[in-house]
Amino acid sequence: MSGHSKWATTKRHKAAVDAKRGKIFSVIGKEITLAARNGGGDPDFNPSLRTIILKAKSANMPADNIERAIKKGTGELEGFAIEELLYEGYGPGGVGIIVEVTTDNKNRSASEVRSTLTKNGGNLAGAGALTYNFKRKGQFLIDSEKIEEDGLMEIALENDAEDVVVEKDHFEVLCEVSNFDKLSQAFAEAGIEPDSAELAYVPNSLVKVEDEAQAKQVMRLIELLDDLEDVKSVHSNYDVDESLLES
Repeated sequence: MSGHSKWATTKRHKAAVDAKRGKIFSVIGKEITLAARNGGGDPDFNPSLRTIILKAKSANMPADNIERAIKKGTGELEGFAIEELLYEGYGPGGVGIIVEVTTDNKNRSASEVRSTLTKNGGNLAGAGALTYNFKRKGQFLIDSEKIEEDGLMEIALENDAEDVVVEKDHFEVLCEVSNFDKLSQAFAEAGIEPDSAELAYVPNSLVKVEDEAQAKQVMRLIELLDDLEDVKSVHSNYDVDESLLES
């Protein structure tokens, strides 16, 4: 989704972080296992693993959980076979939705994503139906209270950010996928903890949702998908006025 809409979702989710902590640890653990399996268990030589470990630490994931997930990836501990999958679908009003999943049971994941979409005014689409209208980017969302604009701009420019979008209450920093780890490290060294940091599917164009009931239905669908056990991240091209969600 756009940085603005993604920020709306991020803020709404913060209130439920503690309740979702077990799910968050599960998803991050699978990401760590995959990164270690694909690039080795030493974060000094595996940028993807290093970035996910930073994410794990920002979520207060226990060190033992991180170490166990790494060992599952390197084969030192037995674990389930984990796959990364991508589902594409449509929500109310024709908004596009991309769901990233890390799972040890793709039949379960597919069933849960399809059911959640169809029960909430959406439908599952075929592979490639939506990805052409999105670009893969590193995306950081940072509350504007955490850093001044000039300071953020300096860090971003020095570490090959592609764009910095200034909103009324937050910043959105975009970069090429290859520079995501570099920016993650730079923010960590500066003591800045992004409110959201991920390799996102950023839409090329947005679908405006102006009906209040439909706007709430779209947001509810995004939240339900994001709450599913295997879902790593949800991306959409909706654009909604936050005031429609507050009434």
